[in-house]
Amino acid sequence: MFFRFSHSLSMKIKERVIKSILALSAFISIVTTLAIIGVLGRESFTFFLTVPVTDFLFGTHWEPLLEPKSFGILPLMAGTLLIVIGSGMIALPVGLLTAIYLSEYASNRTREIIKPILEILAGIPTVVYGYFALTFITPVIRIVLPQTQIFNGLSASIVVGIMILPMVASLCDDAIRSVPVTLRQGGYALGATPYELTKSVTVPAAFSGIIASFVLAISRAFGETMAVTLAAGATPNLTLNPLESIQTMTAYIVQVSLGDTPAGGIEYQTIFAVGGLLFIITLIMNIAANWIMNHYREVYE
Repeated sequence: MFFRFSHSLSMKIKERVIKSILALSAFISIVTTLAIIGVLGRESFTFFLTVPVTDFLFGTHWEPLLEPKSFGILPLMAGTLLIVIGSGMIALPVGLLTAIYLSEYASNRTREIIKPILEILAGIPTVVYGYFALTFITPVIRIVLPQTQIFNGLSASIVVGIMILPMVASLCDDAIRSVPVTLRQGGYALGATPYELTKSVTVPAAFSGIIASFVLAISRAFGETMAVTLAAGATPNLTLNPLESIQTMTAYIVQVSLGDTPAGGIEYQTIFAVGGLLFIITLIMNIAANWIMNHYREVYE
């Protein structure tokens, strides 16, 4: 009797300890997020005391390090969107089709070969992708399109698309494979072919997971730094021409954070304003994605 009592007491203590550790982990995450928001907000507020918000959001020239100074963020936003859209056009459809093939059509042997290859792509450092873009992708593009500049948005878009492809393929594969087998059996029972089952049953049922993978991949493309810094260049051009040199928001943050810019000045504060805008864009994307996922999850549950 005493042994059972002591065992029960020990289990309760362990459960309380585990519960406390989990609560502490959640608390640390919340505090970290609030600290990041606080730092970005404080420095950005100081920046906007000097630079009007309208000039920052709608200005077409970005030259905060040169005289006369210009603080229009549109060139950096255009460069970032060019990379995100270009890489998304490569990674999202190819990743989804790869996931459909792996989950619905590939044999176990083929799956055992392709999955490790995707994992290897995901493990390559981003700086290696940047040098790969400079030494291989850009020369190939210049053979086809000689007017392409050495640093260009197209090369950066391709290499970022390759980078986020494994994430899209892996997460979409997990989402499709998690579709209940009863839905598949019901489709086959109604006489559906594998193609019809994929198009009308499994992919729609896994749509919320597919959207989640897309959002994570696009967020990764928004935040990619080293590859686009090496491949796209550091020229803040307001252009949608992927053959020209551009600069993204993250690449600018890297440029100013190298240590040459004195802390506390208006030039230094620009990195917090740019980082705050990038944070807001990512937050809006995640809110929209959560709404889409919840909407379609209600349909298929």
